[in-house]
Parts: sequence; structure tokens; C-alpha cells
Amino acid sequence: MAYKPKAGATLSEPNVIPMADIMLVLLIIMMITVPRLQQGTSVDMATVANPVQMKDAEKEDAVLLSITHDGTIFFRTTKIHLTDVTPQVRDALKDRLDKVVYIKADQRAKYGDVTAVVDDVRAAGDEQIGLITEKLTDPAVEVEGPKGGG
Repeated sequence: MAYKPKAGATLSEPNVIPMADIMLVLLIIMMITVPRLQQGTSVDMATVANPVQMKDAEKEDAVLLSITHDGTIFFRTTKIHLTDVTPQVRDALKDRLDKVVYIKADQRAKYGDVTAVVDDVRAAGDEQIGLITEKLTDPAVEVEGPKGGG
């Protein structure tokens, strides 16, 4: 008589522990990489009804200046002083064909801070400036402009 091995007991429920381990590893990877995908510094941008898409501003090598509500200036992700804007932009645009500088300003930033940065970008020899804004999500709400007649 031939030997016939007996089959072991079958599992009535799946083993989900390896799947949970994989999900935790993927979660950790996402938590590390997602903040690095964002270009520049996080600011509360102004909303507009008719923005122009500037897909080049999302590129990793884009020349991006961010201005926070308290007037702090960031070149990509590095905090810089206003006097450093012109040399930083000049160096960044030196060997580029695409000479657009993108400015992402907080909607609560002072007008004087934004115009000072724009002036320093122009002093670096660049006239192509893109202002980054967000699209107005609710078309029923209009952006408030200055009041008064005339």
C-alpha cells in the first residue's frame, strides 16, 4: 500500500498581517514624499475667477519665489533676504532658455513686499514674471474689488 500524506487543516480566514505591514510601509513612504512634491513654501494664495494655467511653475527646476504674510521671502524652499533676490534670480536664470520667474505671494502679504520682490526680479534682468494664484472654487462668489465709483 502506498503512502498518502494527509492534507493539513485549511485556514478559514485569510492572513492579513503581511498586507497590513505593506500598507504601513506605503503610508510611511507617502508621508515622506508628498510634502516634498510641493514647490516652494506653503502660502494662502489669492483666489481669482479666470486664472491662466502655468504648468511650468510646478516643475522641479522652476524659478519660484514665495512671499509669506509676514514678508518672509523664500527662493524655492530656502529663506532669503530681499537683498539676495536679485543675485539668486540672476544665477538661476543664467543658463536657462525659459526665463520665467514665478512669484507665489500670500493674499495677506503687503503690497509693498510683493512689489519690492518684483522690482528685484526685474533688476536681475528678467521681465517675464508669473504670479501664482488659485482658481476660485465657487463661481457664485465674486472676488471683491475696490469699492467706489468713478
